[in-house]
Amino acid sequence: MSENKIQVYGYRWVILAVFALITILIEMQWLTFAPIAREAKVFYGVSALQIDALSMLFMAVFVVMCIPASYVIDTYGMRIGIGIGTVLTGVFALMKGFYADSYTMVFIAQIGLAVAQPFILNAATKVAVRWFPINERATAVGVATLAQFLGIIAVMLATPEMIKAGNGGTANINNVMMTYGVIAAAGSVIVLLFLKERPATPPGVEVEDERMNYLEGFKQVMSNRDMKIAMVLFFIGLGIFNAVSTVVDQISEMKGFNMEQSGLIGGIMLIAGIFGAIILPPVSDKVRKRKPFIILGMALMIPGLIGLALSMDYTIVLMSSFILGFFLLGAGGPVGFQYAAEISSPGYESSTQGILLLAGQLSGIIFIIGMNTIGMKEFLIAFVVLAAINVLLATKLNESKMITEGQ
Repeated sequence: MSENKIQVYGYRWVILAVFALITILIEMQWLTFAPIAREAKVFYGVSALQIDALSMLFMAVFVVMCIPASYVIDTYGMRIGIGIGTVLTGVFALMKGFYADSYTMVFIAQIGLAVAQPFILNAATKVAVRWFPINERATAVGVATLAQFLGIIAVMLATPEMIKAGNGGTANINNVMMTYGVIAAAGSVIVLLFLKERPATPPGVEVEDERMNYLEGFKQVMSNRDMKIAMVLFFIGLGIFNAVSTVVDQISEMKGFNMEQSGLIGGIMLIAGIFGAIILPPVSDKVRKRKPFIILGMALMIPGLIGLALSMDYTIVLMSSFILGFFLLGAGGPVGFQYAAEISSPGYESSTQGILLLAGQLSGIIFIIGMNTIGMKEFLIAFVVLAAINVLLATKLNESKMITEGQ
């Protein structure tokens, strides 16, 4: 390693840009129906839970595909891993558009898109390590997380407006799905053209070739004390986000809000997450601390959950959604992912991110089923209690030595 010159390349921003693009496209496909659940239920003639199932599929398939996707990314390279996800996204998004009037075909297309998701999302920390120096990695992961928010915001805000503007009412779902399908296919081509595996020389002192094999790296990740705590943090925090994002229209219906208000509630949470991802990860990089930002994210999401659970006032619910998004998504997500990659090194980065995402997908499924069977308000109150547990757990973390020692 001493013979290699440590250098960073401007093309790293192109890599991050195309990775952000495919992340936006897959997240648009995940929650397509979340802000229009009532209209979709009428259009397809199915139950509310069946509409939620179109989003829950992503979580269920993630449970199965998470480890295989991480294995492919870490063993064969991020270009192959992300490339698989990119091709699947373009193909099945178009299928979803062509057969948008059939619930069965849309369900099948969602399975294909769900398989694509872990090949994309699990690669965020790999992109950061492969192309960015240590003092830019939380920022890079923050941008990748921001891209997830942008994709979800797009469907939360645009889909209700597109349905409303269409002359055919709910029948306009066909045109909306086709529009999203064409955008996904075109974007996938761009990603495949510009994505590269690695720079000519590495951006840091780590030597990937000297790392342990995948199985050994996975065992080390799973045996790490702080990683175990991080898994619980993401099980609760990411699970809450997945659940609230999926059933936002049903929460709005419970409070007497209309479709446009439902989309704005979901959208404002993601917009706040963007602000948080822009502000907090770079500050974490600058001060070389991870733990305080994770604690901050866990603690200050609580007021947002309280307002979302108890208030029937639209303005207060919007403010609560903003608070929840800013701190949970802006700090807990990107800083938490990068923290896990650092404390589990030399375990493979895609494995750490995949495990944390897997935890959140599992809990998301549990929470969504519970909200549909036990009650929306009851589970929102339970989320407040779980968030308080997360704060206590976050204080037990050890700080990342990699960031403090500047390796």
